[in-house]
Amino acid sequence: MKRLFCLCLFGILLLPSVTMAQDATQLFYRIRDKVKGVNDYVADVRIKLDVPFMKVPPMKGKLYFKNPDKMKLERQGGISILPRNSFNLTMNNLLPPGNVTVIDGGFDTIDHKRVRVIKVIPGSDTGDIVLTRICIDEARMLVLHTETTTRDNGTINMDLYYNSYVAYSLPDKVIFHINLKDYKLPKGVTMDYTGTDEDLVQKAKQARVKKGRVQIEYLHYTINTGLTDAFFTEKK
Repeated sequence: MKRLFCLCLFGILLLPSVTMAQDATQLFYRIRDKVKGVNDYVADVRIKLDVPFMKVPPMKGKLYFKNPDKMKLERQGGISILPRNSFNLTMNNLLPPGNVTVIDGGFDTIDHKRVRVIKVIPGSDTGDIVLTRICIDEARMLVLHTETTTRDNGTINMDLYYNSYVAYSLPDKVIFHINLKDYKLPKGVTMDYTGTDEDLVQKAKQARVKKGRVQIEYLHYTINTGLTDAFFTEKK
């Protein structure tokens, strides 16, 4: 009888943590479904690259996106680029696809706002993402910050700011904080730089400042336009 009572007591004590874990998992899937509810968009963007050893002027253009991972950047002047590592320009690919393991990380504070923290481990180990830490404004169901550990690009921190397109979970501004020695800078942003990838790697290793950032301002969105897969096919 005493043993049965202890088992029941242990189950009662364990129940809150199990419930919290389930809530964290549900929260992740709700957030991911909301983000992926936008099938495609065209956005007027302004991109600023802040890297100590590179002088790249701010650029304007149009960013075309189609779920889950198709992207095309058309710079002002008619030059089109298909980023081969496109997740570095959008939040969608920083949210691991498929089945995942979600760990409740409790709460944190961003800009004096209490946010829920979850840690997400992809169910498959074949992709680039190893672990994503996500800070969520639960009241508005918006992702305010992500910290993503990748296999090929080090750790990427992303801050998201919202205004006009909250209903679609589309940010007005995104800032990526990157470790320069690990990160492969997107070609669409650095094409004014005439050096090679190896030049960038060596300069990143030698630089006193090891961190940089990419800021993208989304000036206007046109949402769910019906973009086709063929639109993103690279022309030979």
